[in-house]
Amino acid sequence: MTARSVYTVAQVNAYIKNMFTQDYMLQALFVKGEVSNCKYHSSGHIYFTLKDQKGALQCVMFAGNRRGLDFRLQDGQQVVVGGMVDVYERDGKYQLYARQIALDGAGALYERYERLKRELEELGMFAPEYKKPIPGFIRTLGVVTADTGAAVRDIIQIATRRNPYVQILLYPAIVQGEQAPESIVRGIRALERQGVDVMIVGRGGGSIEDLWAFNDRTVAQAVFDCSVPIISAVGHETDTTIIDFVSDLRAPTPSAAAELAVYDIRQLTETLEDIARRLGKGMQRRLSGERVRLENCRLRLGAVGPESRLRERRAYLIQLEERLQRGMEDALQERKHRMALYIERMKGLSPLRKLSSGYSYVTDEEGGAVRSVQAVQPGQTVTIHVTDGLIKARVTEREKAALPAKRRC
Repeated sequence: MTARSVYTVAQVNAYIKNMFTQDYMLQALFVKGEVSNCKYHSSGHIYFTLKDQKGALQCVMFAGNRRGLDFRLQDGQQVVVGGMVDVYERDGKYQLYARQIALDGAGALYERYERLKRELEELGMFAPEYKKPIPGFIRTLGVVTADTGAAVRDIIQIATRRNPYVQILLYPAIVQGEQAPESIVRGIRALERQGVDVMIVGRGGGSIEDLWAFNDRTVAQAVFDCSVPIISAVGHETDTTIIDFVSDLRAPTPSAAAELAVYDIRQLTETLEDIARRLGKGMQRRLSGERVRLENCRLRLGAVGPESRLRERRAYLIQLEERLQRGMEDALQERKHRMALYIERMKGLSPLRKLSSGYSYVTDEEGGAVRSVQAVQPGQTVTIHVTDGLIKARVTEREKAALPAKRRC
């Protein structure tokens, strides 16, 4: 073994990498297979394995190439991966560096679906300002779907249960195959001419090929142009078609569409009964409040009315009368008391009382009171007044008595 025949691992890996680089087929090829071990790295890269019945190929899609990926890559998907095969020198492993990934079989349809979706969105057909409101209460319900199958049965059953008075107009459309788009468009226009209040357009679940009529451009345009609000109800909850974006409201299933379109009359009845109860209670509270207010007004009116004023004046006059009467009684009582005092004083000065005590008084012939011995002369006739009469007497002699001297304090 010579020294020139021994190579390092890095040299071998670099040589192999150079061989891959020089092979132009490996620089741009498409590989079909099933996805397994799919992992989304936090850096944004996607690592997965592409396999078939006889082999497996490690693959990676860098974050910078994910702009062309319109779906989430998952295990079990059949895909076609476009990219280049190259060697990772550090590990000495080769892998497929993916630049684009498309679903195989259904993937072609899916690409058409995405292209039409982007185109219609750019035209503004998905804009919320074009969405028409769904009426809260309807009389006629239009249904564009197949006349056989679970979808139409579910719609009729649920709509009838929620409101048996709603009229259902069914247009039996073809919902699968080449003739389906034209049939669906005819159904939408026919029910629009009938003047239904709201319309359900859809069918039951199926594969993307089965539901493809609802991804047709003419159907989407008919839904957008329809003057009647349209509820789309295609497939199951996980199925999404173009008319789901164009319609005024999307329902996950045909049964849900019937519930969205038809108001539950039982709920309406309960709501009306609840409103009636609340109105009754409100009216009772209002009447009670008005009665209280009326009673207050009556009391206030009674307080300021003429009858109240008359009663107040009458009570005031009675008070004045009572005060006047008490004043007069008090004044009379005072006068009586003073009169009694005067009487007692007069009694003390009355000569009759003096006479009754054994005293008498003397008057001259002319009736004047004799207060001094100088007022009479001997031989003059005088009258002596006593209690029970008069005594006539003649003065025979007079004598002046000596008065006692006044005492000095």
